[in-house]
Amino acid sequence: MALTHGTCTDRFAAVREALAASLDGKDVGASVAVYVDGEPVVDLWGGHTDAARTTPWQRDTLTPVWSTTKTMTALCVLMLADRGEVDLDAPVATYWPEFAAAGKEGVRVRHVLSHTAGLPRFEVPTTLEDLYDWPTVTSRLAAQAPAWEPGTEAGYHAVTQGYLLGEIVRRVTGRSLGTFLAEEVTGPLGADFHIGLAAEHDHRVAPIIPPPSSPPRGGPRPNPIIPEGTANTTAWRRAEIPAANGHGNARSVAAVQSLLACGGAARGVRLLSEKGCERIFEEQFDGTDSVLRVPMRYGMGYGLNRGQLPNPRTCFWAGWGGSIVLVDLDARMSVAYVMNQMIDEGLGDDRGFMILAAVYEGLSA
Repeated sequence: MALTHGTCTDRFAAVREALAASLDGKDVGASVAVYVDGEPVVDLWGGHTDAARTTPWQRDTLTPVWSTTKTMTALCVLMLADRGEVDLDAPVATYWPEFAAAGKEGVRVRHVLSHTAGLPRFEVPTTLEDLYDWPTVTSRLAAQAPAWEPGTEAGYHAVTQGYLLGEIVRRVTGRSLGTFLAEEVTGPLGADFHIGLAAEHDHRVAPIIPPPSSPPRGGPRPNPIIPEGTANTTAWRRAEIPAANGHGNARSVAAVQSLLACGGAARGVRLLSEKGCERIFEEQFDGTDSVLRVPMRYGMGYGLNRGQLPNPRTCFWAGWGGSIVLVDLDARMSVAYVMNQMIDEGLGDDRGFMILAAVYEGLSA
């Protein structure tokens, strides 16, 4: 059985076994963390940072987490809403006047949080290099017409959501999303998560390993197409792409999201009120996502439990290739799984779900 490192209480021993089994199977390197009542009960890692399996995964190894980043961005907006600086029911143009162009006067902040804004992709030709230029992409989104009447359907805003929410944060606070996250969230919590990775951390990054195969994708063709290896480039690391280019590990993801699990405070730091946390569960859409082509239930910035999980007040999101984060407010628990070997099977894959099954086995013990 694969060797794992870190700590795990006896109650959650099955999680260590699940991680080891995953490392013996599809995984190359990975980390898993579980926080209950704001404190770590599982903090494990193992495997290697490279496909050749020559460099061990360390305690502080970072890796790109793709769309798991979205939970960090959503949390920043929820904090501003809790402070009264952003009204989730207000039009986006309240904070970003240029955004009212092309029939978007009715697009509300909650529409952006729930992928119902009608801007799931860039409609004009867009390159990878464009994604690294904030004014370029935000001005394009401000000028673009919605693909449907906002709020009437959902279509996953895979890349655009981060720019839309990030520009709201920038207009309200005068700071970029990555800076706001560092100063207001990860700094106070001591969490090692980054949107816009500084060069000083490059030596700790486990590069993404592309999936063995990529099945044909349904829904609209992405614009731009982002090859998996893009995440390993310096340009991607340095940019702020708040929907997709966060770098962290399971400990940092679970530590930040434990705030929500515990009513807005964790380890002596309060960043949200209990009422502010509950806003996640204000359902905005329940049906088939027109981009993902699967049934989804969206709240404010998170996917909501559709009955698959034992506790009703549970929210989640996953990253392309396998990373996943889950927040269970009933159990006051956050769970994160982060890895470098991508498996292209949609929203998460069996590795993450086996970890979650082991977590709930421990929880019920």
